[in-house]
Amino acid sequence: MSTPVHDDPQSGPASDDPLSRERAHLAASRSALKAMREDVESLDITDVTANWVNAAVLENQIEERIKALADLSDTPLFFGRLDYLHSPGAEQAEGAEGERFYIGRRHVHDADGDPMVIDWRAPVSQPFYRASKKDPMDIGLRRRFGYTGGELTAYEDEHLSDPAEAAATSKLLQQEIERPRVGPMRDIVATIQPEQDEIVRAGLAGSVCVQGGPGTGKTAVGLHRVAYLLYAHRERLARTGTLVIGPNKSFLHYIEQVLPALGELTVRQATVDDLVAHVEVRGTDDAAAAVIKGDARMAQVLRRALYSHVTLPTEGIVVVRGSRRWRVAAYELEEIVRELLARDIRYGAAREALPQRIAHAVLVQMERAGEAPDDRVQNAVARNAAVKAAVKAIWPQVDPAKLVLRLLTDADFLAEHAEGVLTDDEQKAILWVRPARSVKSARWAPADAVLIDEATDLIERTHSLGHVVLDEAQDLSPMQYRAVGRRCTTGSATVLGDLAQGTTPWATRSWEEALAHLGKGDAVIEELTAGFRVPTDVITYASRLLPHIAPGLTPVASIRENPGFFEIRTAADGTADVVAACRELLRREGSVGLIAADARVPELAEALGAAGVGSIGPGEETTRATRLTLVPASLAKGLEYDYVVLDEPRAVVDGEPDERTGLRRLYVCLTRAVSGLIVTHATDLPPQLA
Repeated sequence: MSTPVHDDPQSGPASDDPLSRERAHLAASRSALKAMREDVESLDITDVTANWVNAAVLENQIEERIKALADLSDTPLFFGRLDYLHSPGAEQAEGAEGERFYIGRRHVHDADGDPMVIDWRAPVSQPFYRASKKDPMDIGLRRRFGYTGGELTAYEDEHLSDPAEAAATSKLLQQEIERPRVGPMRDIVATIQPEQDEIVRAGLAGSVCVQGGPGTGKTAVGLHRVAYLLYAHRERLARTGTLVIGPNKSFLHYIEQVLPALGELTVRQATVDDLVAHVEVRGTDDAAAAVIKGDARMAQVLRRALYSHVTLPTEGIVVVRGSRRWRVAAYELEEIVRELLARDIRYGAAREALPQRIAHAVLVQMERAGEAPDDRVQNAVARNAAVKAAVKAIWPQVDPAKLVLRLLTDADFLAEHAEGVLTDDEQKAILWVRPARSVKSARWAPADAVLIDEATDLIERTHSLGHVVLDEAQDLSPMQYRAVGRRCTTGSATVLGDLAQGTTPWATRSWEEALAHLGKGDAVIEELTAGFRVPTDVITYASRLLPHIAPGLTPVASIRENPGFFEIRTAADGTADVVAACRELLRREGSVGLIAADARVPELAEALGAAGVGSIGPGEETTRATRLTLVPASLAKGLEYDYVVLDEPRAVVDGEPDERTGLRRLYVCLTRAVSGLIVTHATDLPPQLA
């Protein structure tokens, strides 16, 4: 591996200087991208659309295309180059002998249609991430580029046929991984590692679960997997849709710019609460009630309660058609109802099928009597008043929210349908002390909304998407997994998480169990253990907690050359020392996070304000002027800052309902730093950190 080559500002670039040629290619590529965008902007659709609906759709598609072709000044068009040794074969023109490819975030072509930049997701780009000394993949030269503020300032060559170079570590790659950040999460297309690339490029048909400790890049891998799948299966996913699910709004705001930077603008992002927002959530549950409501057994209780509304008929019905009367006996109706129940279709679908089945029984009698009824007659019979009355009595409509409300407020109704499923104590734990008068006046808790979503799906099938990415999955309850699984029953999923970071009372115990609840029991489980973002000393210190929070889990091994820094300080002057630590870190380049137990955030906010230190909350945009974010411990998960001050670890632990959850929350908070961490404490540290 050669040392990065930089331009000499004193002598100026020579005309035959490789760096000058690469800069010229960058300038030409930017011009080509501009021309591509102008071509789209100049499109005239006046005479190509049949009506205003088609015109609106096409205009929207053109607008999206223009956005996707935006040239972001601080985002390099390409970050690497591949020089192939030989042609891969006559059937594939790409990779011909001596052919060169520039690898970037999106495809760029010149006026003749020849590629100037190849999309990182294209097959020909794969060796940039996978080629090695053992398997050069027919690559003679791999070149990486270094940028400063969007300007190409350095390059680094790797001759894979030279064992000495191929075994060395890329300096530019290391610098890019460790580069300070301000603002939201950025893409990692320039730094994807081989083990990450395998997950990113896994096929659409199969589901993947990624167990990854702090700093292993699991979130980035999930987002880049979406981008890859949209590239490889764009037409299919355009029809079926994609969805990224995160733990909270702050997290979604933090990651929201990654996909647009890759040219993907159509991926919806949501929380689980967004998915199940059938009612307004205004209440809360204690931990015991939330755990029971989140248990998968509640699905059985709901099913029993729903189908208890179906009543087997005891009397026949008479359908009058003109001067004729047609009777369907009670035993025939019972056979129809039992058959529908046995088919295990949705409650609502069966209810819609029932009048047609009754009408069919009448039509059979008509045919036996010599008549020749058609579909119009069957539909008319299905709408007959007697048939409608019978359906209403046998298979009544059920409102899912009202069903859940009755279960949570009617002790006898709950006992009837939870018998043998929930214990008496569990039933008492989820019953509301103050029953609500109506669905609208009820103070629904988050777990109640998930139950309503389950009941809604029992009645009417939930729409399935083509692919769903579920991040920070370890915090979901079994019922929440079921809610997510309903959104991808006919599609696939990418599940991302870390068992050691589970901080809910119902946190996932094993990925096998979680995937079963998700309905993806055949998913492949991958583990990322190489840490790219967290400094060695920090992850080593945080890993002291692993035996207490996730025994048997493989600790993250930091591969960073820059160890960062890590200090533990006694805060003799309380919040004054915390503010001083923040001031110290703000003198460095990059973002700073002050993480504290939720209960201590108001006091620290007041101290920062009194000291004239500006700060923002999670989810707000950092700027060059305001780089300090005050983060409640409960919202720290998934976020990263170049430097972190962690206030009072003992308070973080004590802020949770039990010690294990508290230690897991502390593990999360300890691992948010990318370059350095200062731990301040006035009280004793938790003994598990000794």
